[in-house]
Amino acid sequence: MRPPDKSDALAGSVPTVGTIRPATSDHALIFQSQRSSTVAASPVPQRAVGPHLDGAAPGGGHYDELHDASGKVRPHYEPVMADLLRRDTAGVKRLADTARRLLAERGVTFNIYDEKGLDTPWHMDPVPFVISAAEWEGIEKALIQRATLLNAILTDSYGPQQLIRDGSMPAALVLAQSSYLRPCHGIKVPDAKPLQVYGADLARSPDGQWWVVSDRTQIPTGAGYALENRLITSRLLPEVFRDARVRRLAGFFRQMQQSLAALAPRRVEEPRVVLLTPGPYNETYFEQAYLARYLGYTLVEGEDLTVRDDRVYLKTLSGLEPVDVILRRVDDDFCDPLELRNDSMLGVPGLVRAVRAGNVALGNALGSGLAEAPALMAFLPGLCRKLLGSDLLMPSVATWWCGQERPRHEVEQNLGRLVIKNAFRVRRREVFFGSRLSGAERAALAERMRFAPDRWVAQEKITFSTAPVWDDGRLVHKPVSVRVYLVATADGYMVMPGALTRVAATLDSPQVSMQKGGTSKDTWVLSEGPVENVTLLSNTSTPVELRRTGHNLGSRVANHLYWLGRYAERAESSARLLRSTLLRCSPESGMSETPLLLPLLEALKSLTVLDDVPDAAALASQQEQLEARLLEAVFDADHPTSIRSCVAHIQRIGVLLRDRISVDTWRVISQLGDALDAYDNTPSVTPMSDALNVLTRIILELASFHGLAKENMTRAQGWMFLDMGHRIERTVYICELLRAGLRSADAENPSLLEAILEVGDSTITYRNRYSLLPQLAAVYDLLMLDELNPRGLRFQFERIRQQFEHLPHEQTSALLTPAMRVFLENSTRLQLCDPTELARVEPGTWAQTQVARLLTQLIEAMPVLNDALTAGYFAHSTISSSEGAPAESATT
Repeated sequence: MRPPDKSDALAGSVPTVGTIRPATSDHALIFQSQRSSTVAASPVPQRAVGPHLDGAAPGGGHYDELHDASGKVRPHYEPVMADLLRRDTAGVKRLADTARRLLAERGVTFNIYDEKGLDTPWHMDPVPFVISAAEWEGIEKALIQRATLLNAILTDSYGPQQLIRDGSMPAALVLAQSSYLRPCHGIKVPDAKPLQVYGADLARSPDGQWWVVSDRTQIPTGAGYALENRLITSRLLPEVFRDARVRRLAGFFRQMQQSLAALAPRRVEEPRVVLLTPGPYNETYFEQAYLARYLGYTLVEGEDLTVRDDRVYLKTLSGLEPVDVILRRVDDDFCDPLELRNDSMLGVPGLVRAVRAGNVALGNALGSGLAEAPALMAFLPGLCRKLLGSDLLMPSVATWWCGQERPRHEVEQNLGRLVIKNAFRVRRREVFFGSRLSGAERAALAERMRFAPDRWVAQEKITFSTAPVWDDGRLVHKPVSVRVYLVATADGYMVMPGALTRVAATLDSPQVSMQKGGTSKDTWVLSEGPVENVTLLSNTSTPVELRRTGHNLGSRVANHLYWLGRYAERAESSARLLRSTLLRCSPESGMSETPLLLPLLEALKSLTVLDDVPDAAALASQQEQLEARLLEAVFDADHPTSIRSCVAHIQRIGVLLRDRISVDTWRVISQLGDALDAYDNTPSVTPMSDALNVLTRIILELASFHGLAKENMTRAQGWMFLDMGHRIERTVYICELLRAGLRSADAENPSLLEAILEVGDSTITYRNRYSLLPQLAAVYDLLMLDELNPRGLRFQFERIRQQFEHLPHEQTSALLTPAMRVFLENSTRLQLCDPTELARVEPGTWAQTQVARLLTQLIEAMPVLNDALTAGYFAHSTISSSEGAPAESATT
């Protein structure tokens, strides 16, 4: 199920400020003209600013961010434009290409809910959006006021509701909203700050006035993308970035860390903060994983948390650990299936009770989405005067709530030039541009509005300002919207000195939306003085307590790492086996190696890589069909055990572990798909050659993956489960290959044994050790009992034993766990095996030997060991006794 994203995370309608305005009275809203809003920017004469830069005015009443009324580049844009002018067209194109490459290497994606599917590459224009220091000062002051106002409204709405009682705000604005969570009424919020993180979408009207288009009070997404944009742009334009005195973003995120930690109900030195995500299908999942890693938080899904005795715990391998603060990215009503919505398990059952008991804090508080209602904008001027004693410093886009008779009548009269939308937040948002409706459609819409007028608002259609965007070899003008972020502090709010600037797909696009083909920009806020070099790391003189491990690993993460190891080894072993098979069924061989080919095919069948295998008599006549099936085992996405399917599983798990794996590891995982996609793009190459090249590249890429894991991962719990999955899967493949060899009538054929050594990557070792043709007993000894051979069974069992010794288990119990019992039993069998038996038995009886029976036993034992590990570590956790919680199990 794709998790809903009612917050409309990175999309905004495009209203046009400039024609009509609401009256200044609080409730009786009527249409008035406002002279300043009808003054468009003076026409900018066409002005060439470079051979590859289009300096023409955007036209259409748009405010030009780049040029002033006389056509000159605005002073705060001069450093950027001077840098671009020093480059030719190819030079600026290289900037754009480098930006795309860096974003791809870092795996920056954005999920689009349409035919494009998931993991759409994030798009960033290399030309930043620049805001002067003087202008930013006004924006900063206005947004701090607005955040303070919205926080006060939320506090009252879920508390005394005095604004409703004294008539300052219609009751319908609160009680009629589905976003109003009645179970959360009366819950005390730490420091009276339900709005911990706030986002405001800003637009500039044709006269240069900034307006708030929408408020993001529930889960203001995009700050992570803004940070990623900054990292890329500062690499593209390092000199101009430094010389222009661009303010840094790290201080904002450091304040976020401090503010969230201060919410913790337990007074501990390091509160446990987690970031709750709806999962990998959410549109901004990359940002959630990125922020969790950047801020040092654990990324969790609802199933990773459990509530016991009104406390929230994180399920880890060592038991349940208490959680103090949750930075959530799950919508309000999906956070608790017990008290809010029972048709989804994205949240945590019992979370509302834990919040009500004061045992866990949330950022933002449950129910904070209430303040996102477009209808509320019509009442903010009056509420600001009442609650803060001052006028609203930055106006909202002109809004009329149709729940009042006079505004509704005026809206109906002006329907053709307004934007009609839902008054409150709803899952399926409806937006109607009156100018695009026919007469019949307007009449039908007016009828709908009369039936339930309180559910609708009208807003002016905004013509956004335009900024320079690199597009198809030149700079063009495109509409932009700016999302600014604030975080609560002890004495107010702090504004991030930057923003996520979003760019519409075209100049006349009705929406600025990443979901509708838009792109993004880094936002540079300039400083009048030297810029402080801020770091996210705290600068403290307090001695740090040295550690060798971090937090305990969550059960779900351990499960993902385990299966990442299994699928990586499955893809590599299948690739090695398929490559050796394809080499021996080439047209040059004339199928002369049929006796040697059958054991390899039987191994592929046992591993379900092939569905069926022809017998020896039919093999020569079915060469083309066999080749086609082998190619399907490499490239067919519908084949459940093909190489492509294995790679898809690896990439899917990689997405789930974005906060746990390094950038280099993600690059390798991404390149696995590129290796397979290259097949479809090179039709001039024969399929057989293509397949062999692809298989070799897959093997090398997976060797890089294993090498990065071996050399870069600390030997903590994550590494243990990754390695155990790797070793268990390799054991299965080695056993199937060796058993298929013993079942062949040509088991002692040196050519067949050579093929087995080749698949097991042990040819050189054998030749250096024996300097003679492969012999059955020696080959099986090397691949079964040699504890120094990383491709041998004994080596796999030794590594699994080492991991078992360090896995968390009940210290007070003297009994072996089920997984350890399965492992020790089969490890002992392997050690007692005598491969010299193979040299003493009669030819053709190898399948009845003790060695063959042992291989069958090991193959049957691996699923049992897998199930025991799942039951012991991935599907069951107990509360750590050190936390004083009841010893109660929890299912993940």
